[in-house]
Amino acid sequence: MIMEKLKEVPDPELGISIVDLGLVYDVIISKKGEVEVLMTLTTMGCPLFDQIREPIEHTLSDLPEVKKVTVNLTFEPPWSVEKMSREAKIKLGFY
Repeated sequence: MIMEKLKEVPDPELGISIVDLGLVYDVIISKKGEVEVLMTLTTMGCPLFDQIREPIEHTLSDLPEVKKVTVNLTFEPPWSVEKMSREAKIKLGFY
């Protein structure tokens, strides 16, 4: 359910979901309703983290079971085109 909600969050530049872009690396859900999202960006210098983090927090907070959302950023492993879904690759002309 969490990943489906995260599919509603678009990358602000590309308009494709952060899940389909392969930016979400992991989601941990505690029994207390705390959700931790581990994600990356397409490049280290990307200035859009806050423009992605805030919609993640808002979207997941809409779920009644979710009490707290934390979004952590990592660049290990680095993002690559191979992490994208087939649909995202098609939309961006990689197929």
